[in-house]
Amino acid sequence: MFGLFKSPQFFDSDLGELRRSRGLWRGSVELAGAVIPLALSGSREAPDPTALELARSARHLIQVARPYIEAAVFEHIQPYVEAIALDELPAPAQPVPTVVEPSEVWPYISFRYVAVTPISGSLVTEFGIAIPWDEEHTLGARFSDRRLLELCGSVLPP
Repeated sequence: MFGLFKSPQFFDSDLGELRRSRGLWRGSVELAGAVIPLALSGSREAPDPTALELARSARHLIQVARPYIEAAVFEHIQPYVEAIALDELPAPAQPVPTVVEPSEVWPYISFRYVAVTPISGSLVTEFGIAIPWDEEHTLGARFSDRRLLELCGSVLPP
């Protein structure tokens, strides 16, 4: 009887063990030197095959999309950096570094999760990104067909 409520599991040779929980297949993936949560869409029986393929290629996508991520994060943080410099916002716990070029944000980016789920009918790969001077938000870099769709200013992990 208790097997009825047990979370189904799935094994992928690249991603390892995935378990279904809260409507998604969950596991972990190594990305940028850290092991982070992974969430994939799929049926009750197995993850969506396309979602699996997109998750397997997440590390490659980060390298290909690096300039887009840098530019989007740089654009996102500029109002914060300016407001902190003008004392319009309180200074964060960690000092705000001087960032004058998009490529300079990369050392401050940390990934919180990867999710491959449908948005508006298409599978989208979303990277949850944290930056130290925006302590209240996790940014969501959403990609479809290897193109940056948008950088959402505040997302919740799936």
